[in-house]
Amino acid sequence: MDRKPGTVTDVTTRYRCTACGNLTRFDVVETTSVRSFHHYTVGGDLAIEEPEILSKTVESVSCRWCGHGRGVEVITEPE
Repeated sequence: MDRKPGTVTDVTTRYRCTACGNLTRFDVVETTSVRSFHHYTVGGDLAIEEPEILSKTVESVSCRWCGHGRGVEVITEPE
């Protein structure tokens, strides 16, 4: 399956802005710690393999439509 550049497929958190109803556009600031194997070829090309997320913290979420994060909530999917 082809993926558009800049898209992320393993994100499971969805947001909703209760102020304006936005469900699609958010600025998310997060800090992530990753352990990975860096494999350099003899020619100096880098391949990053086996990435493992050790921790991830969402610092802030703001709505792109109305410009603030006061009304942003996490959408919880029913199990």
